[in-house]
Amino acid sequence: MNFVEELKWRGMIHDIMPGTEELLNKEKSSGYIGFDPSADSLHIGNLAGIMILKHFQEAGHKPVVLVGGATGMIGDPSGKSQERNLLDEKTLRHNQECIKKQLSHFLDFSSGKSNEALLVNNYDWMKEYSFLDFIREIGKHITVNYMMSKDSVKKRISSEAKEGMSYTEFSYQLVQGTDFLHLYQTINCKLQMGGSDQWGNIVTGTELIRRKTGGEAFALTCPLITKSDGTKFGKTESGNVWLDAEKTSPYKFYQFWLNVSDEDAAKYIKIFTMLSKEETESLITEHQQAPHIRLLQKRLAEEVTSMTHGQEELEKAKEASGILFGKGTTDSLKRMDEKTFLSVFEGVPRYNVDKKSILKGTAAFTLLTEMTGIFASRGELKRLTSGGGLSINKEKMNDPEKMIDSSFLLNDRYILVQKGKKNYFLIVAE
Repeated sequence: MNFVEELKWRGMIHDIMPGTEELLNKEKSSGYIGFDPSADSLHIGNLAGIMILKHFQEAGHKPVVLVGGATGMIGDPSGKSQERNLLDEKTLRHNQECIKKQLSHFLDFSSGKSNEALLVNNYDWMKEYSFLDFIREIGKHITVNYMMSKDSVKKRISSEAKEGMSYTEFSYQLVQGTDFLHLYQTINCKLQMGGSDQWGNIVTGTELIRRKTGGEAFALTCPLITKSDGTKFGKTESGNVWLDAEKTSPYKFYQFWLNVSDEDAAKYIKIFTMLSKEETESLITEHQQAPHIRLLQKRLAEEVTSMTHGQEELEKAKEASGILFGKGTTDSLKRMDEKTFLSVFEGVPRYNVDKKSILKGTAAFTLLTEMTGIFASRGELKRLTSGGGLSINKEKMNDPEKMIDSSFLLNDRYILVQKGKKNYFLIVAE
């Protein structure tokens, strides 16, 4: 597989340094991407970088994941208006392990093959530098003029913001350049990759390598992923879409991809899946003939969720998704874990009742009128029941006198009430 050609048809190349493709066609190489360890999970904003490394490994090259334990303590000025908070080493190490665990779903770290992935933390070599060593060994090779020419620096210095730019942030590109130099010298890593906003920092690294060693290094960046409406990719109303199932449930993760626009789905299926060019083009053509079926979105959601969370969690997410569209049963509700259940019925009106009354049994009409007020009167309840419009836990309720007891509790505390096709209510027994 030609790595650069693969990225080109997928729309994943923004800038590429001359000679990069020739290097990769000539020899098996090491290439790295840096990830910020300020949280114990990556999010889908990191997925493009992860996929680049995955393609890199598939092409036979060695992917290197750099966890920015040192740079994460400083904060990259690119696109930021404020410095980051400093993290202590214990937190950084914890986050590093969590990130490696997530990346192992995408990359091979343990097969023993010559191109198995490697994870490094720049804190391990940066902590050894004294300030005097750094300015003598690194600082003297890059001029202030060169550093000032970078867009990320110019924007911050010329902005009207009162904060300006600290020396800490100004030195960021030198620290990142030191990473590239270190990896070049220790593992013969000749390529750094990243988002297009990183081009200036990456090129500083190649320049530092050239000036300090006389060697040649290369750079490749991916466009920053955007949505067709111009809003930021990966953000929802509730914040980041995380790769950690505890932070974003597989159901919500699946739903995110299922709900992207047609235009975005056609772009994302190239970037975030490993489907071949032929299959991708065939899917796009088929989708265009019947967009309402949302074939692209469904395949995209399946591929990304399976890769991130595994096939079993994908199947659970698909089953949960079907519940709101009439495919659910009492059994499927009972199989659902509490987190997924609450994700599916997020925003549904809730009514709290005393659990003791459920345990000893309560007539349906009492529960649904007097105890919760889901129905304004017994008359309204009877009319809906006789018309087949009431369901409890996805089963039709034809008898308003029926006793509701502990056997109705989902996850030992919930009862799902449905009026008509679309109106759901959640009874919480506490």
